[in-house]
Amino acid sequence: MKFLCDVHISYKIVNYFKSMGYEAIHVNEILDKWFTKDNEICEYADSNDFIVVTKDSDFRDSYFVKNSPRKLLKINLGNISNDELIKLLSECIYSIQKYNSKNHFLIEIEKDFISVIDDDIQVS
Repeated sequence: MKFLCDVHISYKIVNYFKSMGYEAIHVNEILDKWFTKDNEICEYADSNDFIVVTKDSDFRDSYFVKNSPRKLLKINLGNISNDELIKLLSECIYSIQKYNSKNHFLIEIEKDFISVIDDDIQVS
């Protein structure tokens, strides 16, 4: 799997994904770094088969309106520590891996559950 972490996601999360054997980059490592526009991040992620990891609801909106990014991991946890986030990611990493083979998916991580919308579900 390949992860592209948005500007408000810590490098500690990038390093966690790398420690698990996944490819992971931070938006500050590509294009215009923290100045990169959301649509450019989506385009880059889609072109390179990255899962966008973000706390930004604009990406969720774009997923539904523009079908981009194609693969999105939305963190809905407010201000929690990186260690708490890593623990939650560890608990759902195999679910993320399962959905990675889909063409489109949105996984939202909440404190007590995760929700998934994938390309098998038609939204009208």
